[in-house]
Amino acid sequence: QGEALPYLDAVAISFLNEKQVVFLEFVKGDLDFISGLDEIPKDEVLSQTGKLNPKFNGKFFLESQPYLKTDYLGILVDEESELVKASPLSNKLVRKAMNYGIDREKMITYLRNNIGTAAYAGIIPKGMPSYDTSMVRGYKYDRDRAKALLIEAGYGKGVDMPPIEISTSSDYLDMCEFIQHQLGEIGFNITIDVKAAVTLRELVATSRLVLFRKNWLADYPDAENYLALFYSKNFAPIGPNYTHFKSAKFDALYESAQMEMDDNARYKIYQQMDQLIIDEAPIVPLYYDQSIRLIQNNISGLKSNPMNLLNLKKVKKLTHH
Repeated sequence: QGEALPYLDAVAISFLNEKQVVFLEFVKGDLDFISGLDEIPKDEVLSQTGKLNPKFNGKFFLESQPYLKTDYLGILVDEESELVKASPLSNKLVRKAMNYGIDREKMITYLRNNIGTAAYAGIIPKGMPSYDTSMVRGYKYDRDRAKALLIEAGYGKGVDMPPIEISTSSDYLDMCEFIQHQLGEIGFNITIDVKAAVTLRELVATSRLVLFRKNWLADYPDAENYLALFYSKNFAPIGPNYTHFKSAKFDALYESAQMEMDDNARYKIYQQMDQLIIDEAPIVPLYYDQSIRLIQNNISGLKSNPMNLLNLKKVKKLTHH
């Protein structure tokens, strides 16, 4: 348009701890935009269905789209680990029961105001070309199936399950309490251990936790980035295989996908790998995230993208409201 890019003269970034303060600053017009569900008082800003609260209509706008991030429970499955040997989760039937025992739809509706998609496939999130719930069949909420699996694993009928501790940071305590309650209804005995985020990361990386809440955000927009979490040569702490999942079949598929130049053929391999993960259940996929941004009406050209990267190249700010 004959104008040099970028249109903005400068950018100021604020770091504010309290989400109420962040939102007040935004409503006053002192902030131009906010990004992330964790940064806003969600029940004030969003309806239960994830739309903008009508009282804010016309004041600012909300933008949301699939975000390449999967939130999940990770389960340490390292057969050498004494922690694993002592845990009921060393039994695949118990891991599958856990997957069937969580109502993901309800969790997203009540705890996230419908922001996100229930994870009914594998680790590969919505928004990736190889994401396909008809090809990768995950776990839908099924209490009866979960109970039957626990009985098959030897629990119930007078045999109580030993406690299983789930480790989380305080940000996700409400979600873990929801999971604790739901799994409690089918015979699990879940306790919650809240740790500082930095401590949690360290303990997960060094394989000292059997069950932990985690998420994976794409470093680059290819599903291989998620599947690398289960490649046996990527065992943490060296690589990102935090569950210490190990499968010769998975590794062979992973290596063949690296050599496959045809996208569609590669996506098929990705789907096979993702299904293998689901069947072995070293994780409980919870939801595929959505990016959410609140933007003032006088801002234009701020486009969202699946990696939620901030691109200010073509953004304009009108000085009058």
